[in-house]
Amino acid sequence: MTYSSSLAINRQRMAGRNQNAVAFRSQERRLGPISNTIMLIVLACLLGLLYLTQVTKTNAYGNQIYSLQQEQSQLQTQHDNLEVAAAQLQSLDRVQSSSAASSLVAVTPSVTLTQ
Repeated sequence: MTYSSSLAINRQRMAGRNQNAVAFRSQERRLGPISNTIMLIVLACLLGLLYLTQVTKTNAYGNQIYSLQQEQSQLQTQHDNLEVAAAQLQSLDRVQSSSAASSLVAVTPSVTLTQ
Protein backbone atom coordinates (compact mmCIF):
# COMPACT_ATOMS: atom_id res chain seq x y z
CA MET A 1 0.00 0.00 0.00
CA THR A 2 1.32 3.34 -0.91
CA TYR A 3 0.99 6.52 1.01
CA SER A 4 -1.60 7.96 -1.35
CA SER A 5 -3.84 4.87 -1.25
CA SER A 6 -3.84 4.81 2.56
CA LEU A 7 -4.89 8.47 2.58
CA ALA A 8 -7.70 7.67 0.17
CA ILE A 9 -8.96 4.91 2.43
CA ASN A 10 -8.86 7.27 5.41
CA ARG A 11 -10.84 9.86 3.47
CA GLN A 12 -13.53 7.35 2.68
CA ARG A 13 -13.93 6.56 6.34
CA MET A 14 -14.10 10.19 7.37
CA ALA A 15 -17.28 12.11 6.86
CA GLY A 16 -17.29 14.42 3.90
CA ARG A 17 -18.89 17.77 3.63
CA ASN A 18 -22.63 17.82 4.59
CA GLN A 19 -22.54 14.23 5.80
CA ASN A 20 -23.18 12.83 9.23
CA ALA A 21 -20.07 11.95 11.16
CA VAL A 22 -21.83 9.13 13.01
CA ALA A 23 -22.95 6.00 11.27
CA PHE A 24 -25.65 3.98 12.97
CA ARG A 25 -25.69 0.30 12.48
CA SER A 26 -28.65 -1.72 13.58
CA GLN A 27 -27.29 -4.66 15.40
CA GLU A 28 -29.49 -7.22 17.01
CA ARG A 29 -28.26 -7.90 20.50
CA ARG A 30 -28.97 -11.35 21.82
CA LEU A 31 -28.43 -12.90 25.18
CA GLY A 32 -26.32 -15.99 25.42
CA PRO A 33 -27.46 -19.28 26.91
CA ILE A 34 -25.81 -18.57 30.27
CA SER A 35 -27.52 -15.19 30.55
CA ASN A 36 -30.85 -16.76 29.67
CA THR A 37 -30.35 -19.42 32.32
CA ILE A 38 -29.45 -16.84 34.96
CA MET A 39 -32.49 -14.74 34.05
CA LEU A 40 -34.76 -17.79 34.33
CA ILE A 41 -33.31 -18.68 37.73
CA VAL A 42 -33.82 -15.11 38.99
CA LEU A 43 -37.42 -15.10 37.75
CA ALA A 44 -38.07 -18.47 39.39
CA CYS A 45 -36.66 -17.14 42.67
CA LEU A 46 -38.87 -14.06 42.47
CA LEU A 47 -41.94 -16.17 41.81
CA GLY A 48 -41.00 -18.41 44.73
CA LEU A 49 -40.69 -15.43 47.05
CA LEU A 50 -44.02 -14.09 45.88
CA TYR A 51 -45.63 -17.47 46.54
CA LEU A 52 -44.08 -17.70 50.02
CA THR A 53 -45.31 -14.24 51.00
CA GLN A 54 -48.83 -15.10 49.91
CA VAL A 55 -48.79 -18.42 51.79
CA THR A 56 -47.45 -16.71 54.92
CA LYS A 57 -50.19 -14.09 54.79
CA THR A 58 -52.81 -16.79 54.29
CA ASN A 59 -51.51 -18.75 57.28
CA ALA A 60 -51.48 -15.65 59.45
CA TYR A 61 -55.09 -14.88 58.56
CA GLY A 62 -55.98 -18.54 59.07
CA ASN A 63 -54.56 -18.44 62.60
CA GLN A 64 -56.53 -15.30 63.39
CA ILE A 65 -59.72 -16.86 62.03
CA TYR A 66 -59.12 -20.03 64.06
CA SER A 67 -58.61 -18.09 67.30
CA LEU A 68 -61.74 -16.02 66.63
CA GLN A 69 -63.76 -19.17 65.96
CA GLN A 70 -62.53 -20.68 69.24
CA GLU A 71 -63.53 -17.51 71.09
CA GLN A 72 -66.92 -17.56 69.37
CA SER A 73 -67.57 -21.17 70.41
CA GLN A 74 -66.58 -20.39 74.02
CA LEU A 75 -68.87 -17.36 74.09
CA GLN A 76 -71.71 -19.40 72.57
CA THR A 77 -71.29 -22.07 75.28
CA GLN A 78 -71.26 -19.39 77.98
CA HIS A 79 -74.38 -17.81 76.46
CA ASP A 80 -76.21 -21.15 76.44
CA ASN A 81 -75.27 -21.78 80.09
CA LEU A 82 -76.51 -18.33 81.08
CA GLU A 83 -79.80 -18.91 79.25
CA VAL A 84 -80.32 -22.17 81.15
CA ALA A 85 -79.51 -20.51 84.48
CA ALA A 86 -81.89 -17.63 83.72
CA ALA A 87 -84.66 -20.05 82.80
CA GLN A 88 -84.15 -22.01 86.05
CA LEU A 89 -84.26 -18.86 88.17
CA GLN A 90 -87.36 -17.58 86.40
CA SER A 91 -89.13 -20.94 86.75
CA LEU A 92 -88.64 -21.00 90.56
CA ASP A 93 -90.14 -17.53 90.88
CA ARG A 94 -93.07 -18.45 88.63
CA VAL A 95 -93.83 -21.64 90.55
CA GLN A 96 -93.76 -19.91 93.92
CA SER A 97 -96.03 -17.11 92.76
CA SER A 98 -98.51 -19.34 90.91
CA SER A 99 -102.01 -19.97 92.27
CA ALA A 100 -101.53 -23.74 92.24
CA ALA A 101 -98.48 -23.47 94.49
CA SER A 102 -100.25 -21.19 96.96
CA SER A 103 -103.12 -23.70 97.36
CA LEU A 104 -100.78 -26.54 98.27
CA VAL A 105 -100.46 -27.62 101.88
CA ALA A 106 -97.06 -27.96 103.47
CA VAL A 107 -96.33 -31.50 104.58
CA THR A 108 -94.56 -32.09 107.85
CA PRO A 109 -93.64 -35.54 109.03
CA SER A 110 -96.08 -36.65 111.70
CA VAL A 111 -94.41 -39.82 112.84
CA THR A 112 -90.78 -40.78 112.88
CA LEU A 113 -89.90 -44.40 112.53
CA THR A 114 -87.39 -45.75 114.92
CA GLN A 115 -86.08 -49.24 115.14
